[in-house]
Amino acid sequence: MAVMRSWWRRKLPEGQSYEEGNTSNKSNTGNASNAEMESGYKKLIVWQEALRLVVLVYNLTKTFPKSEDYALRDQMRRAVVSVLSQIAEGWLRRSKKDKLHYLEISQGSLMELETQAEVAKAVEYWDHVTFQKFDKQRAVVCYLLIRYISKIRSS
Repeated sequence: MAVMRSWWRRKLPEGQSYEEGNTSNKSNTGNASNAEMESGYKKLIVWQEALRLVVLVYNLTKTFPKSEDYALRDQMRRAVVSVLSQIAEGWLRRSKKDKLHYLEISQGSLMELETQAEVAKAVEYWDHVTFQKFDKQRAVVCYLLIRYISKIRSS
C-alpha cells in the first residue's frame, strides 16, 4: 500500500498507513492506545498550526497591561487553547457527527479569538504590525480547519 499524503496529515514513514484519522494499530477493544492518541492528532497540520497560534498569542499578550491579567489576556489565552484542544478532542471521536461537533466548537473559539484580537487592536494594546502578525497565523488555522471539516463532511 502506498504511503498516503494529504494536505492535513504529515507523511508517515514507509510501511505505516492512516485509518480514518488514527494510526493503523488498535488495541483489542477497538480503541486507539494512549501512544497512538498522543501522536495521532499531533500529525494533523491544522493542530500543528494551531499550536503555533497558541504560542504566538501567549507571546503577544505578554505586553498587555497588568489590569488585563484576568480579563482580555485571559480570555484570549483560553480561546486559543480551546481551538487547539477541540481539534485534538475531535480527532479522537469515531463518528463523523462527533468529530464535526468538536471541530465546529474549535471554529467558534477561533472566531471568539479573532474578535478579542480586534478589541486588543482597538484599545491599542496591539499596533497594526502586531495585529497583522496574529491575523496571518489565525487565517492559516482558519483555512486548514475549514478544509479539515470539509474533508470529514465529504468522507
